[in-house]
Amino acid sequence: MPSVTQIEPAVASLRLNGEYDSLEVPKSTSKAGGTPYKYARFLPEWTTSLKLPPLEPFEHVDPGKRALSDPEPRSFLKTAIVKDITPEFGSEISGDIDLTKLTDRERDQLALFVAQRGVVAFRGQENFIDADYDWWVKDWTSYFGRPHIHPVSGQPKGYPELHLVWREDTGTTDERFYEGRLTTTTTHSDVSYELQPPGLTALFLFDTPASGGDTLFFDQVEAYNRLSPSFRAYLETLQVEHSGYEQASRAAALHGENTIKRQPVKNVHPLVRRHPVTGAKALYVNPGFSRRIVGLKQEESDGLLRILYDHIEKGHDFQARVRWGELGTVTLWDNRITAHSALIDWHKGMNGGRRHGARLTPQAERPFI
Repeated sequence: MPSVTQIEPAVASLRLNGEYDSLEVPKSTSKAGGTPYKYARFLPEWTTSLKLPPLEPFEHVDPGKRALSDPEPRSFLKTAIVKDITPEFGSEISGDIDLTKLTDRERDQLALFVAQRGVVAFRGQENFIDADYDWWVKDWTSYFGRPHIHPVSGQPKGYPELHLVWREDTGTTDERFYEGRLTTTTTHSDVSYELQPPGLTALFLFDTPASGGDTLFFDQVEAYNRLSPSFRAYLETLQVEHSGYEQASRAAALHGENTIKRQPVKNVHPLVRRHPVTGAKALYVNPGFSRRIVGLKQEESDGLLRILYDHIEKGHDFQARVRWGELGTVTLWDNRITAHSALIDWHKGMNGGRRHGARLTPQAERPFI
């Protein structure tokens, strides 16, 4: 199997040529009043000539496993301030800690800590946000898995591994949502349709409104634990089909066929998966990409999935909310044991309006039980 740091041939060619052909000009290069926007080079483009082959399987070893034998597995936090978002799920870290300065041992400890807490927000990480692209991808992301290139999302010109969060102050995202929905809540686990979905994922914002736009995280381990033993035993026998086709269709409808960089896929994963480091079992279903339970009739599958989705989304006592109003925040979460939703609760002209950030998405192992 290829190594996690192997660069796809199409991307290597892209790097060699410096850029790829784009059919769309970035929307905004300045802030209000004409001040040059510091992160304009990371504005999104959706139409591209970049076409990628299907992803190949690779062998993944989670770095958190090495920290299991560490006599002081949380020593990387010794000068930091640790605050629990909830007692069992989610943490906020501030104080004297710089993610760009972590040693390999400390990165291993970090991977274990995120696996145990589910989601961790690090404040004061301007060095991380202002690091260069090669460091983000080759140094940081590749340490935790193979860097994923999103098959349909907009990305900056020449930076395909950056999955962007983007909403212009003058945009109509909220209007489009509310045309057909009561809420902007869209619960999902990132690209769960891939054969090897993500593990330890990072998100940071270049620009954000002063308030609003929080991310809501769901603890899929506790969601599993709350179920009755007999129901859990049944769920562990089931497999779920996850699909990227619907996402690709929406992207093509919004931005044209040239937004598709890799053809969509479907993959089947266990409905309950086990974390490779902690051994914890978690529900692995989400309304964003899970489509049907293999072996059940459609009505049976729809009914059971609806029960699970309602359980996950209504379980306010196993959820954590990360706030982004403080610039310099880098949030890490383990996509194998959590689901999440962005919340669009601000509108045009509110609190500065623009929201712009990037996600670094290392792929991990194929889900197993």
